[in-house]
This record gives sequence, structure tokens and C-alpha cells, in this order.
Amino acid sequence: MYDTIAQASKKTGISIHTLRYYDREGLLPFIEHSPNGSRLFNENDYEWIAVLQCLKNTGMPLKQIRTYMDWCMQGDTTLERRLALFQSQKIEIERQFKEIQNYQKIVEYKINYLKGRIDGTEEKSISQF
Repeated sequence: MYDTIAQASKKTGISIHTLRYYDREGLLPFIEHSPNGSRLFNENDYEWIAVLQCLKNTGMPLKQIRTYMDWCMQGDTTLERRLALFQSQKIEIERQFKEIQNYQKIVEYKINYLKGRIDGTEEKSISQF
């Protein structure tokens, strides 16, 4: 059973335009096309899209994602390269996570500071900004 691009867009939350772009850029190598050229999506395609979105949302450039997809198409001879890519991306995600935790601490500090200013328990200081 296949889904149309509109159905795929609805299921994934990715715009039709973006799905077409990903296909044109070789990021969806297994997408089948109907005789009239319409893209047809199956369950395996959704798994690829989930990985693509994961990599994209964690900051991997589309060019690097394309390289990963190419390696997948080449088969088991690229397993070590794919593993290295995911290990590298994991390190990047961990770095991002630490950075976000630091931002969270700053936001929490500002919340507490502003609450203290409102209830009169905190003196005005340069950190008011």
C-alpha cells in the first residue's frame, strides 16, 4: 500500500515542497514513482524520513545526510563509515545538549531574579538584563 505525497506530508509533518526537494536531492533514494510521475511512499520510506529528520534536526548538513544515504545504497561495504558518522553525530548531540542545559540555567536564574524583583526580595542589579 502506497501513500501519496500529500498523505506522506500529513503523516510526517514535512511540507510537500520539502519532500519533493529531498527527493530531488537524492535524500529519499527508495521513493517509487507512479507511471504519471507521482511520488509513492511506503512504510520503509517513512523509516528513512525519520532518520533524515533526526540527522537534520540535530544539525547535520543535508550534504552530509546525502553522503550517508549514498553509503546506504552502496550496501554493507560502508557499514564502518556509517557507524563513524553516527558516532560523530552522537558526540555533536551531546555537545548541543550541554549547551542547552547551560542556556536553561541562565533562563532559570533570570526567572528567579525577576520573581525576586517582583516580590521585593531581590535588589536591582546589573544582571537585571
